Amino acid sequence: MDNIYFNGMSFYGYHGVFGAEAELGQRFYVDLALALDLSKAGASDDLNDTVNYAEIFSCVKQIVEGERYNLVERLTARIAEQLLVQFPFREAKVKVTKPNPPINGHYESVAIEMTRRREDFRS
Repeated sequence: MDNIYFNGMSFYGYHGVFGAEAELGQRFYVDLALALDLSKAGASDDLNDTVNYAEIFSCVKQIVEGERYNLVERLTARIAEQLLVQFPFREAKVKVTKPNPPINGHYESVAIEMTRRREDFRS
């Protein structure tokens, strides 16, 4: 199986349980590993035989910046679900990093990573 990777996509969203998170918002980082057969595109060199990367980016951006969730877990699941419904991926691995959750302590970030398969989400 082949993969398309998106690394370090950056968006500004308003996700979190606490009022300040919903009001002030913060940066979120998204990484993707998207599994599909790329043999036809590798042979043809034709965009019609693969997926448009800009459309994938736009899909994720719309979810992170256009919707609001209390939990990063739900945000992560929502991205995976929509990618599998909208594109012909067999599997979507999504990692959402929240660099500044309201935790009293020293840490770099908190991240949620989920893997979902096409058979889990039929359009």
